[in-house]
Amino acid sequence: MSALNRRKFIGLMSAGLASPYIISSTQAKTLQPNLVSNNNDYPLPDNSLINIDSANEIFPQSVASGDPTDSGVILWTRVNPVKYSEYEPLIFQVCLDNRCESLYLQGEVHPEQLSSLLDYTVKIDLDGQLEPNLTYYYRFIYKNTSSKIGRCRTTSSNHSTLKSLKIAVLTCQDFTNGYYGVYDFIAKDSSIDFVVHLGDFVYESTGDKSFQANKYDDRKIKLPSESGYASNLDDYRHIYRRYRQDEYLTTCLESHTWIMTTDDHETANDCYWDYARDTLGAPDHPYTKDSEFGNNEDLLRSLKLSAQQAWFEYTPTRAALTYDKTHPHQFLRIYRHFTFGDLVTINMLDTRTYRTAPPCGDRRVFERYFPIGCTDQYDAENSMLGYQQKEWLFNNLSSSKTVWNVLGNQTYMGRLAATLLGQELALLTVDSWDGFQYERRQLAEFIRNYNVDNFVVLTGDLHCNISSYLKVDYEKSLNTGLDNNLVGVEFMTPSVTSTTFLDGIEQHLKYKVKKPELLRLFSEGAVRINNPHIKTFNANDHGYATLEFFHDHCEWVVYGVSKETSGHGLTKRPISHVHKYTELPWLFKKSTRNIN
Repeated sequence: MSALNRRKFIGLMSAGLASPYIISSTQAKTLQPNLVSNNNDYPLPDNSLINIDSANEIFPQSVASGDPTDSGVILWTRVNPVKYSEYEPLIFQVCLDNRCESLYLQGEVHPEQLSSLLDYTVKIDLDGQLEPNLTYYYRFIYKNTSSKIGRCRTTSSNHSTLKSLKIAVLTCQDFTNGYYGVYDFIAKDSSIDFVVHLGDFVYESTGDKSFQANKYDDRKIKLPSESGYASNLDDYRHIYRRYRQDEYLTTCLESHTWIMTTDDHETANDCYWDYARDTLGAPDHPYTKDSEFGNNEDLLRSLKLSAQQAWFEYTPTRAALTYDKTHPHQFLRIYRHFTFGDLVTINMLDTRTYRTAPPCGDRRVFERYFPIGCTDQYDAENSMLGYQQKEWLFNNLSSSKTVWNVLGNQTYMGRLAATLLGQELALLTVDSWDGFQYERRQLAEFIRNYNVDNFVVLTGDLHCNISSYLKVDYEKSLNTGLDNNLVGVEFMTPSVTSTTFLDGIEQHLKYKVKKPELLRLFSEGAVRINNPHIKTFNANDHGYATLEFFHDHCEWVVYGVSKETSGHGLTKRPISHVHKYTELPWLFKKSTRNIN
C-alpha cells in the first residue's frame, strides 16, 4: 500500500514523558512490518507463543477505538496495575485481518508512558498512519499476553464522494438501572459504520432514590469514598472501571469506532458553570447541598477537574488535555468535529462545561422543572455554549462543504411547553435549550442566514425519542417550510437504561401524579397539540437509534430494547421510522413494518 511504503521508522521520544496523555506516532516506537527484519531490536511477536487466555486478567477493560480521521483512529486500553512492570513495554498491532495474522503496523509504548498518572490507561493516536475508509483490526500485547482483538475504521478522505454513512446513536446508560442488551445488537450489526454517544456514559450517583431504581443487585456500585455520589478522582475512575467491565458494552467498544461527548452525569446532575463564583454549579451534589461541605468553591472546582480527567482517561477520544492547568475551562476541551467525505460533518458539542446557570434558579426542583412564571429564559446573557465554543461552531457551519451538517448535542433544542394558540404558557424544563432561548434563536438565525444545508441535531438527555422541526420562531405554529422559519430537524434517541421520561417526571413532581394521568398528559397527541413542531414522540421505551445518510435523504430508525434482561431471548423492535429528504424541509413518518 502506498502509505505503508511512504512511512519511515519513527523513533522513541527522547524526553520520556514530554506528552504522556495521548501517545502519537511520533512518541511511540512504531515500525512497518516490512522493516521488522532489518531491526534486530524489534522482532515480531511469535503468534504461537502469545497467551490469549489471560486477556481479561491483563486488560480488564479490554480495548476500544474512537475519534476517527481519514488516516487514523485513537486506540485505547488499560493494563491491570497489579500486572504492571516498570520494565515491560506495551506493544500494539494494527492488522488487516481479524486474527491478526496480516500485520500492517506495529508499535511499542515505553513503560514510563504507562503509569498511575492516568490510571494505567493508554491512548495511541494513529492519525497519519492508516488509509481512508478502511476497516482494520488491532490488539495490545503485554507480558506476552494479547488483549482481545478490536475492530476500527477510518473515515473517508475530505471531499471524496461517499455514498452513505450509518451511525448508531445512544445516550443515558445508568449502569445501576438495568442491563445493556442494546449493545449486543449494535456490536453484531456490521452495517453500522460508527457509534455516536451523546453523553451520560456513566452516572456519578450510585443510589439516588429520585431516579435510580437500585433493584438490580448485580449492578450496584460501592464507591471508594463510600458516598452515594462521586466525590473525587478515585470515585469517578471506579465508576468508569465498573461500567467498562460490562460484557455487552465491552464487546461493542471492541467492535466499532466511537465518537463521544459528555452530558451532566459524567460530573453531576444538571451541572453548569457558576460564573459569579467561578466554580462548578452542581445543585444536587452533596458538595452543594450538605452543610458539612459548605458549598465550597474549591471542592466544586476540584470535582469538575476530577470528572474531566476520568472521562479523558477512560474514553477513546482525542480531546485536548492540558494537565498543568488548574481551571476546568483550560484543563480539557472536548468539543471537536468529524468529516465523512463530501457527505456528513458532525460537530460534537460540550453544553455543560461553559453553560451559565439555569435562568430561573437551581436549588429547588420546581425552579428547573415546570418553572411557572419564569421569563429569564429570554435573557441574552444566558449561554449554553460559551463564547469560544459558539464561535468555533459558527465557523465550522459556515465553512462546511458537506451535504449534511450535524450537531452532537445533549439537551432538547426544540421547544417543549404547554401552549395556547402557539404562545408559550409553561416550559417543561429550563435545563434544556428552552432555558437559553436567545442563543437558540441566534443559532437558528445563523443557520438560516448562512444557508447551512440539511441541518440535523442529534439529542439525548430526556429519555424518550422525538423527531421534530427546528424553528427560528416557535410561536409560528405552522410547519409549512414556506416562510424560512424551518431551519432543520432534530432527532432524540431514547435512553439505554436510565429512567424513562414519564417515570422521571413522576419522580420529580413534588405532588405525585398517577402514571395513567401522566400517560394522558404526555401522550404523543397531547404533546404534539402543544408543540406542533414535534412530528413523533414516545416516552415509554428504552433503546437506541440509527441514522443513515445518503445524498438525497437520511433515515432515522428508533429501536426499543428492554433493559430488564440480557442474554438469550433478548429482542429489539423498531418503534419509529422517519425520513428527511435533502430537497424538502419536512419530515416523513414511515412504516416500521419492514425494518429489521
